[in-house]
Amino acid sequence: MVALAAALSFIRIYKLPWGGSITLLSMLPIVVFSIRYGVVKGLAVSFVFACFQFAQGIMDGIFGWGLTPGMLIACILLDYLLPFTLLGLAGLFRKKDTAGWIAGTVLALLLRFACHFASGVIIWQSFGQLWGDFFTENTVLYSLCYNGSYMLPEIILTCIGAVLLFKAPQTKRILGMKA
Repeated sequence: MVALAAALSFIRIYKLPWGGSITLLSMLPIVVFSIRYGVVKGLAVSFVFACFQFAQGIMDGIFGWGLTPGMLIACILLDYLLPFTLLGLAGLFRKKDTAGWIAGTVLALLLRFACHFASGVIIWQSFGQLWGDFFTENTVLYSLCYNGSYMLPEIILTCIGAVLLFKAPQTKRILGMKA
């Protein structure tokens, strides 16, 4: 599932200039794994995926962004390791049938958004200056707009993919539910 998620993460529908992109359901394999095998194994697998995302960030030039050492550590934690590891929480309500699967998926994706949002407020606030004085003075709104511009579509697409996948009788059988 990590390999599938990694491959899907390279299929970018839209990529923002300072990080973040809308992918072709790259989080869905991790979500499905967590629902099938539980939160503990889901967190382990999602941490491996987080490490892959960090490696992808290295290829995108994270060390050349001019961050101080403290900001770099915060960036690694808030933009890579923590948000992608939290995808493993999708299995939190796995025993609650389809409604629980969707609730767990939404929760995990919203927690990922929260990490990126916090990163935008704490680390990337100066990039709001590029959009004018309005965002310079309101870093919360800047982070909400920037991170929401890719995370909201990513959440919607992943949830649509999850609903379609979870409606299939074969998926229900694999996840241990009656078809």
